[in-house]
Amino acid sequence: MERRKFIKQSSLASSLFFVPSFVKAFEQISSKQLGYKRLVIVQLSGGNDGLNTLIPFRNDLYYKERPSLSISENDIIKLNDELGLHSSLLPLKKLYDNGNLTVINNVGYPNPVRSHFRSMDIWQTATDSNKYSQTGWLGRYLDEYAEHPHLGIEFDDSLSLVLKGSKLNGIATKNPQSLFNLSKDPYLKHLGRNLNDTHLNEHNLGYLYKTMIEAQSSAKYIYETTKTVSNKTAYPDNKFASQLKTTAQFINSGIETKVFYSSLGGFDTHVNQLNTQKRLLKIYAESIEAFVEDLKINNTFKDTLILTFSEFGRRVKQNASIGTDHGTANNVFVIGDQLKKQGLYNDSPDLNNLDENGDLKFEIDFRTIYATVLNKWLEVNDEKILTRSFNHLQFL
Repeated sequence: MERRKFIKQSSLASSLFFVPSFVKAFEQISSKQLGYKRLVIVQLSGGNDGLNTLIPFRNDLYYKERPSLSISENDIIKLNDELGLHSSLLPLKKLYDNGNLTVINNVGYPNPVRSHFRSMDIWQTATDSNKYSQTGWLGRYLDEYAEHPHLGIEFDDSLSLVLKGSKLNGIATKNPQSLFNLSKDPYLKHLGRNLNDTHLNEHNLGYLYKTMIEAQSSAKYIYETTKTVSNKTAYPDNKFASQLKTTAQFINSGIETKVFYSSLGGFDTHVNQLNTQKRLLKIYAESIEAFVEDLKINNTFKDTLILTFSEFGRRVKQNASIGTDHGTANNVFVIGDQLKKQGLYNDSPDLNNLDENGDLKFEIDFRTIYATVLNKWLEVNDEKILTRSFNHLQFL
């Protein structure tokens, strides 16, 4: 078995390297052991503007700081006498009215960072802003509970830091059939027939070879479990909706996966924000609506929790390009059928009490949300995963 030939299979290696060897154990683990609750995380990449998502339409300071960018009272979906949703979020209003939505305001972390990449790392690793980690909070979740494997799947070509552990990684794939087809590559099959080859056992790439071999079993399990289920709801025609459509197919198939990770990008609205955000929030809301409906039809919504976040909010004051620059605190949406505190979890941002840079002050550390989800929803020890203790909120 020539090393040179292996290197030539770079596309195969890069795709299947993200499939951890432990997934093979799925075939020997019952649903009862794993439990049924699923967590779906949606990342709004770029920094969604929270003030124009949940709008304080009675606040004069909002209109003063955003003379060209504010949204008038007549163009919003009112939730109460003070706050309203962006008009593109009508599907979320329906969830709100049904008690399936909790909005947590003023979410952030101490000493905020306004860099996209660094702030996203902080959210994905759940570390302090002055510390760095090579593992994500969900990767550590996989590490900690590997004795009874809990798979994490990200619908992308590559795996984010959030699902990387020190021992185990989640899977990055956009399509289970593509992953399965890739696993049937003749070269990979040849590796499988030569598993006991001395070269494989002693070569410094032996671990990778074996991971790829075991990935065949994982890909087959995922594909054969999910292919029997088709979606019963019409989804919008966009990439984000496609991610959620596949997520619903996975969940409704009964596949023993605990965490799903998806993303919608484009929220870095420095210029001409109004039209861009309107379009993106419409994509988000309509896709979520189809996803929830699909789960409800299949009676799986009750065991699914959807968490939506963005790496930071935007500045309160609009810029000269009728957009907003990087800010700090933001809102987080939690969608589910078992919420203990529906609607608005806490007060809207205090525009009279900004930080020295004119940004919103955070009130709720995002890690308290993670701790609550881990402890109350996934029913695991959140302190082990987050490496310290955080208060639990009361939305679950």
